[in-house]
Amino acid sequence: MLKGTFPLEKLKALPTPFYYYNIELLKETLNIVKTEAGKYNYQVHYAVKANANPRILSVIAGSGLGADCVSGGEIEASLKAGFPADKIVFAGVGKADWEIETGLDNDISCFNVESAAELRIINEIAVAKGKVAPIALRINPEVDAHTHAKITTGMKENKFGINLGQLSQVLDILLQMSHVRLTGIHFHIGSQITDLSSFQALAIRSNEIQEELEARGIRVENLNFGGGLGIDYYHPNHLPVATFDNYFAVIHRLLKLREGQQVHFEPGRSIVAQCGSLLSKVLYVKEGETKQFVILDAGFTELIRPAMYDAYHRIENLSSDEAVEVYDVVGPICESSDVFGKEVELNRTRRGDLLALRSAGAYGEVMASQYNCRKLPASCFSDTI
Repeated sequence: MLKGTFPLEKLKALPTPFYYYNIELLKETLNIVKTEAGKYNYQVHYAVKANANPRILSVIAGSGLGADCVSGGEIEASLKAGFPADKIVFAGVGKADWEIETGLDNDISCFNVESAAELRIINEIAVAKGKVAPIALRINPEVDAHTHAKITTGMKENKFGINLGQLSQVLDILLQMSHVRLTGIHFHIGSQITDLSSFQALAIRSNEIQEELEARGIRVENLNFGGGLGIDYYHPNHLPVATFDNYFAVIHRLLKLREGQQVHFEPGRSIVAQCGSLLSKVLYVKEGETKQFVILDAGFTELIRPAMYDAYHRIENLSSDEAVEVYDVVGPICESSDVFGKEVELNRTRRGDLLALRSAGAYGEVMASQYNCRKLPASCFSDTI
């Protein structure tokens, strides 16, 4: 089994569990993103919800990308990390008043608005502050993302966005408001999308929506296609960088761009997932009657995706080169769902071995909890360890 490159002796000395980030891979990924997006002059905003570790944010901000935020806290974290306010966009179906105020006070680039109710509140707060809020309407394009049901977001049964049947009504409301300015339209159809035909359908639907807007005399400056590009969780060593070239090219081939329009994207997982791993030591190897269990000192408190989404993460025993055996790899949390993988092939595993749960750079650390009164784990970085 091919394993990733880890400074094993240094990592073995650290208290587990912890997150390990390959900063060199992160920088390589960012360079590829900028190169591929730059071919079409596309603007990229990193989706902060994927990983808000301050060092990770600082590296991404230093690369020149913008930030896509879904909370006031993420706006504050992004500003602190060095993202310029005029490259910050703010999405989210439930923006609290103080979060809207934070965006207005810092003159962020855009609010991605998800309902008529939200639009009214943004206008009211902007009136009180004597400001005009730049907004984009997040529209549900009714495009199937062909991904997990819990991370599909662009259909009318989802809580996100404005349904196509409601768009005309929302526009009527918007055009009567004095303190919001429509600058664009925004889409986000889901996450971990590996079938690029979904993005083809999105580009075509965006053309149709633009034609409908123009029939009403409305022309927008910005088209924001959100994020959602998937990664290869099964082969993080062979395929450490997502297919950004095809991703941007699919939109470019089909999009009918108007003169002067700017195109935006909001990738998160595809930028940070592969650079991060969750490192954990083996507490016990339990011999059951029908299977062997590897019990780790990490659980779903450190990586919840397998429990929440039945998600796969490649698991590697960094300490062993012995013959492969089959185990169920589980955590110590007092829940039956605390399972990282069943019938996992690992080099023969013993107490004290160091295991890596790969592709944990997205939705690992940022979703960690203190359930069972567990302490939040530390993080370390390849260029400082």
